Amino acid sequence: MSSSLGLTPELVAYLASANPPEHPALVRCREDTRRMTQSAMQISAEQGAFMQVLARILNAKRTFEVGVFTGYSTLATALTLKEMHGRAAHVLACDVSEEWTTKARDYWREANVDDVIELVIAPATTTLKARIAAGQGGAYDLGFIDADKQTSAAYYEAGLELLRPGGVLLFDNVLWAGRVVDPADTSADTTALRALAVKAKADPRVHAAMTNIGDGLLICVKK
Repeated sequence: MSSSLGLTPELVAYLASANPPEHPALVRCREDTRRMTQSAMQISAEQGAFMQVLARILNAKRTFEVGVFTGYSTLATALTLKEMHGRAAHVLACDVSEEWTTKARDYWREANVDDVIELVIAPATTTLKARIAAGQGGAYDLGFIDADKQTSAAYYEAGLELLRPGGVLLFDNVLWAGRVVDPADTSADTTALRALAVKAKADPRVHAAMTNIGDGLLICVKK
């Protein structure tokens, strides 16, 4: 099961007991995904709880997500948005896998939030650029990027354009299981994550902070 970097099983269990209980569909999604070979791609329960609280702080009504996988983060966000805004809530979910997102749709239906989630199966850069071209720049409150690392710079620029001032853009896996501090790791993914960190820190358009939630979460607040 995915958990935040460096946390012992005992601390993971403590966080679960201290946080509000997960919706049953979230539990089923997490447990089903744990049995998959790619289970490490799923965010941790404590990261999902953080995203739900952040959505409440922002009073988020419209969000976008790049990298859906089996749908845990999308479901966590959609549950909060629909509770606050009913069917006026909207989650744009971008992925390229029909196989994984078919599983996600099942959990969304179970939780009765499928009506506020728009799933688009296509390269996310294409989807995000199309929304910008359609006049949706500045129309979103929160964005979550959990996808291919080498495209991070493109997701960053498109994501910022879609967000309103005060909106938040999150990037997952920015600590990359510790590989970002290994000088011997010059792989394309690791190099792209280091470049993203440098870009966000120097960007006058955002207030940025990197945290150790999950596998590292970069939080960028659009000015």
